[in-house]
Amino acid sequence: MKNILIILFLFTNLNGQGIPNGDILNETPLYPIPVEMTFEEYQDMNRRLTIGLALSSIPIPGIVHRYAGERKKASRLMMIGASGFGLMIAGASMMSEGDWPESDYDLMILNDGENNEKRYEKIPINQVGDDIAYKLVPLNKENDGSGGGLIVVGAIILVGDIFYDWIYGWKMIVQKRDAVRYKYGQQIQVSIEPEINPFAQKVGLGFSIYF
Repeated sequence: MKNILIILFLFTNLNGQGIPNGDILNETPLYPIPVEMTFEEYQDMNRRLTIGLALSSIPIPGIVHRYAGERKKASRLMMIGASGFGLMIAGASMMSEGDWPESDYDLMILNDGENNEKRYEKIPINQVGDDIAYKLVPLNKENDGSGGGLIVVGAIILVGDIFYDWIYGWKMIVQKRDAVRYKYGQQIQVSIEPEINPFAQKVGLGFSIYF
């Protein structure tokens, strides 16, 4: 009886995996489970690559590995991603405002009295007699760029961490599913033998399952 329950469980699950256009959020139907199958193996067998792909739309490091059951590695990836993001913040905080750029034109300086200074280049565009018309072009202070390197390094760490989580997380889902199915699939042995009964005038096939 135990062997028959194992066969029913494996065949129904294998058949259910191939249903096209199925709702990935549907609960797996309740079937008898082999007594030697652990809860972790049961979870691995029911993980969906489609869900792993959908989680990739959320740019959180470690999210795919966490779904794959790799919680320790997911935590490490989260910490690496957080360190990369921290470097980006530190670099941005170091990007202090620099000096005004030099100009070959006369400047018009406006100050509203609250240290909010604005400068404009007075570029001549027309002259009638002694009257000269100018075009005012605003000037902006140049950043010193001291934190640019940290921002680049942090961005590389964060993006690389996310891509690693995606690629190896998908691979882990597939490997774990295959490992469980291979392990319990090896226990199934099927033989088909023809059966002929000349007295009853019947011909059939004998279907046997061994473990």
